[in-house]
Amino acid sequence: MKKALLLALSLSVMGFAAQAQTAAVKPANAQTKVAGPQIQFEEMKYDFGSIKTGDVVEHTFKFKNVGTQPLVISNIGVSCGCTTPDWTREPVMPGKSGTVTAKFNSAGKMGMQNKVLTIESNSAAGNAMVSLVGDVKEAGASISASAAPAPATTDVAPAAGDAKQKVKAGDNKIKAKRKAS
Repeated sequence: MKKALLLALSLSVMGFAAQAQTAAVKPANAQTKVAGPQIQFEEMKYDFGSIKTGDVVEHTFKFKNVGTQPLVISNIGVSCGCTTPDWTREPVMPGKSGTVTAKFNSAGKMGMQNKVLTIESNSAAGNAMVSLVGDVKEAGASISASAAPAPATTDVAPAAGDAKQKVKAGDNKIKAKRKAS
């Protein structure tokens, strides 16, 4: 009786082990095909660094249709009129690639910029978004990342009667008068 029970237990354990070995194992980086079209970008954000106001930046975002049906981009919305989109107009077949090109005109812009493009398509996941980011500097300003503002200096005259105070902060001079109490 013990032998029969031991034999049955051994056979069931081997059966489970054999079944576990034959199960399909997917690699962690394997792409799964989605029913319908599916857009997948190589990059979602492009950092153009520092530019001078008035410069124009153009970048092309590449994407692939990882779905099972043709992908069609119907429109691209932009967060600002300073950004102009262009895209692959014909349907992108499954497994094939397309592009979205964004052109950013920095005229009239200053400081950190984040220009978002909303890609409207028939993708099963809905709309996708990509963005251009960077810093727009004054036309005469240095583009160097290590450029730091000049240290502030203060010169104060003695506080007798009418005293004058001179403060220098960077390239700006401020003069003030103060009366001693």
